[in-house]
Amino acid sequence: MRDTPLPTPQANLVDLRQVVKTYRSSAGTFTALKGVDLRVESGAFVSIIGKSGSGKSTLINVITGIDRPTSGEVVIDGTAVQNLNEEQIAIWRGRSVGVIFQFFQLLPTLTCVENILLAMDYGGHYSRSERPQQAMNLLERVGMVDHAHRLPSSLSGGQQQCVAIARALANNPVLLTADEPTGNLDSKSTEMVFHLFETLADSGKTILMVTHDNELAERAQRTIRLVDGRIQDEFVNR
Repeated sequence: MRDTPLPTPQANLVDLRQVVKTYRSSAGTFTALKGVDLRVESGAFVSIIGKSGSGKSTLINVITGIDRPTSGEVVIDGTAVQNLNEEQIAIWRGRSVGVIFQFFQLLPTLTCVENILLAMDYGGHYSRSERPQQAMNLLERVGMVDHAHRLPSSLSGGQQQCVAIARALANNPVLLTADEPTGNLDSKSTEMVFHLFETLADSGKTILMVTHDNELAERAQRTIRLVDGRIQDEFVNR
């Protein structure tokens, strides 16, 4: 990665200011994020790297509203997420953020297209009559339309992740987040899934991706390195 000066963002989709996240338990307290400032412009493809326990997943969870910051501001596309109640966060997330997990999290009793349709029901982006065709369009976009009516268990890991990406796109979110999306895949499936991320980024989708793979991280436009809950370095890769 080249140590290149970062460009001045034109329009910040993600704006974190002095974000702290502390977990408290019977064993004591642990501060996972320590005053993080982060700005990501619309249309950027950003990778997040760091050792286990550095705060990568916590950062993604705070951005998506899965976790609340202990202090600080989390503003996504103009919405101050830290000020929303639980019901408001659920509605906001369903409409604005596509979340992709390491282990796919597809509902096993629903077909691929049904998994996407369920996400559309929660988001309300399309009318009920539009949803079946839009779901098929998304499966076609990720190369999975021929598997629309199969159950996830009949697919490979890479295929399931492609369906999970289609589901994350179900409501045309302004932001995609992915926490180790290739961490459970073989090298061939990893390349297939990452190429799909690159295609989405080239089309203007904003993506934040946590990865342990430095080679994949370098293929994003920008890389952020977390160390002990703080952003230590940022790099422009291309």
